[in-house]
Amino acid sequence: MKQQYVNLLLLLSFTSFGQSGVNISAIRVNQQRIESRIFELANFGKDDDGKGYRVAYTQGDIDGRAWFINLMKQAGLDVSIDNAGNIIGKRIGKDPSLKPIAFGSHIDMVPDGGNYDGCVGSISALEVIEVLNEHQVITKHPLQVIIFSNEEGGTYGSMALAGLLNNDVLKNISQSGYTIADGISAIGGHPDGLAAVKRKKEDITSFLELHIEQGGILDKENIQIGVVEGIVGIIDWEVTILGFANHAGTTPMDLRQDAMLAAAKLVVAIHDIITTEKGRQVENVGKIEAYPGAYNVIPGKVIMSLEIRDLSYQKILDLFKKIENKAMAIAASTGTKISFQQQNAIKPALTTKSIQDKIVQSAESLGLSYKHMQSGAGHDSQNMALICPMGMIFVPSKGGISHSPKEFTKPSDMANGANVLLQTILALDKE
Repeated sequence: MKQQYVNLLLLLSFTSFGQSGVNISAIRVNQQRIESRIFELANFGKDDDGKGYRVAYTQGDIDGRAWFINLMKQAGLDVSIDNAGNIIGKRIGKDPSLKPIAFGSHIDMVPDGGNYDGCVGSISALEVIEVLNEHQVITKHPLQVIIFSNEEGGTYGSMALAGLLNNDVLKNISQSGYTIADGISAIGGHPDGLAAVKRKKEDITSFLELHIEQGGILDKENIQIGVVEGIVGIIDWEVTILGFANHAGTTPMDLRQDAMLAAAKLVVAIHDIITTEKGRQVENVGKIEAYPGAYNVIPGKVIMSLEIRDLSYQKILDLFKKIENKAMAIAASTGTKISFQQQNAIKPALTTKSIQDKIVQSAESLGLSYKHMQSGAGHDSQNMALICPMGMIFVPSKGGISHSPKEFTKPSDMANGANVLLQTILALDKE
């Protein structure tokens, strides 16, 4: 057992939660330490042009993880890497019969990404441990800091904890060029032993994730904390529009079966349906291809994408039905045929109301403004919601920019989020 962990055990022998003379509601994180570590972590994985490339399973990821593990050990955590490559840091609690409160995020990034996505939540999770150590506070519950592996490539680390990572998924090729299985091995995991990674529902008391918003709502409205109500569900469809390819110069306009015209009408119709319906749902048509694809040929076929996101899965289905009905009318008026093929579906992951309430109480106690909101992006928390009660805290992203080198969150906003995380954990520990 590492000396730091022995020291923590000795501390537990002499002090306990509420007996160290510390007013826990007055404990605050170290803003400068958080910011400094953000910049330190950013140095790992830069390419020859100075662009961030700490993509999962690459050398930058391996080096960044080693740096983070060292910090976790210095903070007295009992650190291990599970078979899926997740980094787990354990801190003992006063009552060994209680299940741990878990919190954390990820440190891998998209190619040429920013320094804050995932990193704010990971570094703030470690900061919570540091501050508790400095004030000699031992919680009743054990604590676990979880740094998930390969979040950006598909939340693979948290999928493993939820028992969703199967052999077929392990064959997928990651951004690094490795298969998922080989990538897990590269970062110290054991893909043949994933069954041991799966957590049972009673294994964790609750899970919390602090994250940058990645959108512009908090920044635009000058609000300090986002209380996440849930992570939206997503359904993708491939849309095929069949017309009739013909000479673009000799075919009169009123005799055409133009698949591109039908596609254009459909794109506008999708936008109108989504924006006229009350709510926070969003859609996207992000891909469109015309065939045969020549200047002088009327498109006889178009393939396009459709994606709808909302916190209500049923609402997504209802909106799609309206789109499908409109598509049939467009097909009839343009002499085309329109069909939809569902590609994938991710159900919404709702946060736990009681944890939302504690996040609100923590924000209010700190004098911070807050807003209830949904997450339009996926996170590891959506998989953790399958295991235990889950909560998410958002802090502003300047200009709503994310997955970009221009991604930025102010140091004060990071500290605000970390303080809310700390106080919410302490509130959960009282239960």
